[in-house]
Amino acid sequence: MIEDNQKYLVKKYDEVEAVFIKTCGYENSAKNRVINMFQFGMKLPKIAKMYAKTNEKPDVIIASSPHPFTMMAGLKIAKKFGIPCICEVRDFWPEVFFYGGKLKETSLLGRMLLAGERRIYKKADGITFLKEGDHTYITEKGWSTEQGGSIDMDKCIYINNGVDVKLFDKRVKDFHFEDADFNSDKFKIVYCGTIRPVNNIDLILDTAKILGDDYTFLVFGTGNCVEPLKKRIEEEQINNVKMKGYVDNKYIPSILSHSSLNLLNYSGKDYNWSRGNSSNKLFEYLASGKPVLSTVKMGYGIIERYNCGMSVERTTPEEIAEKIRTIKELSSDTYADLCNARKAVEEFDIPNLSDKYIAEIERIIIKFNSKKRKGDK
Repeated sequence: MIEDNQKYLVKKYDEVEAVFIKTCGYENSAKNRVINMFQFGMKLPKIAKMYAKTNEKPDVIIASSPHPFTMMAGLKIAKKFGIPCICEVRDFWPEVFFYGGKLKETSLLGRMLLAGERRIYKKADGITFLKEGDHTYITEKGWSTEQGGSIDMDKCIYINNGVDVKLFDKRVKDFHFEDADFNSDKFKIVYCGTIRPVNNIDLILDTAKILGDDYTFLVFGTGNCVEPLKKRIEEEQINNVKMKGYVDNKYIPSILSHSSLNLLNYSGKDYNWSRGNSSNKLFEYLASGKPVLSTVKMGYGIIERYNCGMSVERTTPEEIAEKIRTIKELSSDTYADLCNARKAVEEFDIPNLSDKYIAEIERIIIKFNSKKRKGDK
């Protein structure tokens, strides 16, 4: 907790210092969340300057984007210090509003937000995308230099999310999760994650009703939809769905290792899946070595590329149920072939991704310093 007289708080995790900035809380308040974002973006450059006075000046700024204000602040800090800034794009703002139907792209506000987004990408020395197809967003908008725009595609970096395979395997051994349902002979479909409207867990319940008692759905997680789902399970007697509640992340590897099939459950609407998937959940599923079923068809499909599961063409309970039946009824040899997710996860092992990212960061720094010497910056 940051005291009233403190502007920021420094905590050390292993050998890494984390600086916390005092902003307003925003629980259950969209208005306060926007204020929180704005406060963070406005305060960060000043705090960075204060922190740098007692510490070494950084060599590079990596501005991650839970919201655009972090990237704007990162660019300002980098300019002040005369160093490069790499903007890490986790979600495309304002596209998330366009897909959700909250804002029209052609509206005045929509056009203004797009202009701001384009300016951020133009000013950034590097742009990190987390999904394989995210770079196509730039060309879709016609913003690349090859299209007559102002964004050099050479500064685009692709670094997916991933999983620490060594840590995952260690947790399977060290943190065994006991649950009577794991001992059942039934086909066990596991979902791990948050349980909110966007996660559409009702889709799992609809699918379970079709499949019947030869299948058990084990849902691990918490969120504001848990109680309505429990009520529906009781009222409709959906006895093959078990709401397991919150579990500490250290037990997730053990839980996934007991599944017959791990479920990536998403809504087919309100999000552009054509550019791929970078959710941490996917890579934890892959690390378990069990088949994965995705309830949406995605571009740059990792599941299809490595033949480690299946995806539905249409996000309906009927098609999801059919895919689950198909996987359950596979011969033991064919099922074993689908359990080769561990081959896929090698590409997304955190140490490998870290090495790749470090190499890209060094490339951006060298390019920046070369331009600086030539007077281009």
